[in-house]
Amino acid sequence: MMFNTNCVVAVYESHDQAEAAIRELQKDGFDMKKLSIVGKDYHTEEHVVGYYTTGDRMMYWGKVGAFWGGFWGLLLGSAFFWVPGVGQLLVAGPLVMWIVGAIEEAAVVGGLGVLGAGLYSIGIPKHSVMQYETEVKNGKLLLIAHGTVDDVERARELLSQTGAAITRVHAEPATVGA
Repeated sequence: MMFNTNCVVAVYESHDQAEAAIRELQKDGFDMKKLSIVGKDYHTEEHVVGYYTTGDRMMYWGKVGAFWGGFWGLLLGSAFFWVPGVGQLLVAGPLVMWIVGAIEEAAVVGGLGVLGAGLYSIGIPKHSVMQYETEVKNGKLLLIAHGTVDDVERARELLSQTGAAITRVHAEPATVGA
């Protein structure tokens, strides 16, 4: 199932960098409900971590609880997945629904995990999906801005100035007469 969504994916080394990027997008007026963030919670083996939901609000605590807790209310949807070989994965934003949809549709493509299936289902090419899965497995964070071609280009311009290790646009080619 392909959603053919335009998006820009930025990869960050730290929570601080990702948070600064989100703040830049927010300051520029980017719709926070079109933003997804994915990160591995690699601190959970050493610290007690918990979360709960109340309606559309998710509370989270642990070593990086302030980072995650600050964004659950801004972003549309949130989830906590256990991914073999990766560990605990925290996802917030529209990507949650695409991951769930891919799982429910059994659209897990050969060699891709739940994160990869969600990314692939929105039109990100498999070779890029595999790179992003590796980045997350290595403790990096993915920030994904979804939207129109103009929204995504504006987000790319901002994100390219925020110290991302990678900033890449994945856009559906425009179709004539559609």
